[in-house]
Amino acid sequence: MQAQQQPLEGRPGAPTGRSRGAGSGYGAGSQVVAFFLFLGASALVAGIGSLATAKYVNGWYATADTAPWSPPNWVFGAVWTVLYAAMAVAAWLVWRSHAEGSKKALTAYGVQLVLNLLWTPVFFGLYPVLGTPALWIAFGIIVALAVAVAVTVVLFGPISRMAGLLMLPYLSWIVFASSLNLWAALHN
Repeated sequence: MQAQQQPLEGRPGAPTGRSRGAGSGYGAGSQVVAFFLFLGASALVAGIGSLATAKYVNGWYATADTAPWSPPNWVFGAVWTVLYAAMAVAAWLVWRSHAEGSKKALTAYGVQLVLNLLWTPVFFGLYPVLGTPALWIAFGIIVALAVAVAVTVVLFGPISRMAGLLMLPYLSWIVFASSLNLWAALHN
């Protein structure tokens, strides 16, 4: 006589049929470590960017023809601080979700982070060497960055609505910064 098979659901330790919730599978310690790693990656990109900017913002850029809608220089640091923090939180929310598609979404996030890292040294650092062509190269990078951020938003949104929303101000800022870059390339 065969024993009757009981369904797995309802037995202790059996899957419940629900998708894994936010953060499932990771302990609190690894959640905190991951959060600080995402913040650290943002801080690293910000730090490298500020090193590239610091040398030239009071050099060639101080006398450059900038767009009439360009904000004062101090605004950039304040805005970027908030944006980098929001980006890190967004990536962490996607990472901890374990959702299908999170690996692809975090890959897109990584691509945009690398493009972000490249833009500042090209825009500020290469201008004294190459002149206007450096600004056009930087414009190509920032347009690619805008596309990569848009892809990241589209991939983050279904995984974590909050993560997608946290990336939107960044996308808006990149589009705005693209207009500043284009003006600089056309007028310097």
